[in-house]
Formats: sequence, C-alpha cells, structure tokens
Amino acid sequence: MPEKTSSAKRRYQRIELPQGMAVAWQESSRKEVARVKTLSLGGLFIAAPDPPAVGTSLKLIFEVPGGHVRARAVVRSSLPGKGMGIEFTAMNYEDRGRLAMLLKRLLH
Repeated sequence: MPEKTSSAKRRYQRIELPQGMAVAWQESSRKEVARVKTLSLGGLFIAAPDPPAVGTSLKLIFEVPGGHVRARAVVRSSLPGKGMGIEFTAMNYEDRGRLAMLLKRLLH
C-alpha cells in the first residue's frame, strides 16, 4: 500500500510510491524517462540523477488507469543525485480527472 505523507504547508496530500511509476519528461530538446517517488494533485517528486535547475519548465506524460496524463510543470526543487520536486502548472480537465481518480483510489 502506498505510504501517505503530510506537511502543514502542503496544499495537496502526497502519496509515496515505493515501486515508483514511470514518467516521461522533456526540457527543451532533452527527453528522459524516470520514476515518480511521490505523487499529489499539485505535483510529483521524480527520481533523476541529474535534474534540471529550479525554475525549469517541463512537459510531462505518465500513464494512469484510464489513460495518460499530460501536463506542463516547473521544477521547484532540484537535488543532484536524487531528483526534483515539480509543480504542475497546466493540465487539461480530463487529465486532471484521471489523476484525481488515481489519487482517490490510492488514498482510500
């Protein structure tokens, strides 16, 4: 079962994914596939040995039950050798609905 994490300053509850989940991300011409370590409606923590700098804009795509989620995001924390915390900045209504359904299922 995924582990729930919390923080008083967080807008959305995060879920740790011990097995990870694949996410494809793109920054300019750089394209990578990595593992999601934590997931929330507001963003992700992605394991990446050489993450982009804070403030970098990314395009993301990952698969959830019911389809794919495509989003635009910005790097909010960058930890070389570990990964990056990203915040979603744009996502269409259908993709957000699929992500919300996955989170609801994992949280209950």
